[in-house]
Amino acid sequence: MNTLRTGSLMALLIVLFSLVGEAIAGSQGLIIAFIIAVAMNFGSYWFSDKIVLRMYKATEVGPSESPELYEMVDRLRQRADLPMPKVYIIPSEQPNAFATGRNPANSAVAVTNGIVRLLSKEELEGVIGHELAHIKNKDILTSSVAATMASAITLLTRFAMFFGGGNRDRNPMATLLMLFLAPLAAFLIQMAISRSREYVADRDGAIIADNPRALANALGRLQQGVKQNPMRANEATAHMFIMSPFLGSLGGLKSLFTTHPPADERIQRLLEMERTGF
Repeated sequence: MNTLRTGSLMALLIVLFSLVGEAIAGSQGLIIAFIIAVAMNFGSYWFSDKIVLRMYKATEVGPSESPELYEMVDRLRQRADLPMPKVYIIPSEQPNAFATGRNPANSAVAVTNGIVRLLSKEELEGVIGHELAHIKNKDILTSSVAATMASAITLLTRFAMFFGGGNRDRNPMATLLMLFLAPLAAFLIQMAISRSREYVADRDGAIIADNPRALANALGRLQQGVKQNPMRANEATAHMFIMSPFLGSLGGLKSLFTTHPPADERIQRLLEMERTGF
């Protein structure tokens, strides 16, 4: 169901992107929008991992620099039937982690100093399992494409409003409404895709680590750790982390604007998974 939902949301982004292009300059605008989307997705696919690792000053480590962490990743990636990803450590006291890379053969797992110090071995295994699940499910590519499409829609609408663009064959009010609402809709779709993939990574990560409760406990401790140790993070990369690097949790309608599901809901799902065996 989550895979179907993600596919449907991605299709909505593509449709929305096409509608914005058509609203700006008719069929010609649609073609231009498609070319821009392809170019942006290509760049995101090839270079996003290098950019984000450099952004957070991550340092690659091997078995000599961090033997316990490297062995843990190696053991769990074998259980997940994945190639060995590169392992990075981020110089931050906030307990957090993310995975990146365009495909399983070119992937990386990055953890902060803070998460290594805070979590027990079993809890850290749950977190590593979660990140390996993202790699196995190719969530990094999905999230990168969704973020790129949403950004492209926003840029197109701003470009059109700045230069007074718009398809003269369309109702001016309808075009104006489209240009105002499209970026919001794209953002909400991107957030929904991110939340959906987090639930799946929690489930599959618990299976890889063979310990749903350990991951549930880790999420609870990470939630508190994030609040106690603010991180200078970029909002564009917030969806990559296992726990949103920003303070606070949102409920109700505000949860539509978050990259992650509520931690309490994620924990309850994992505990139910332990109880039922699924």
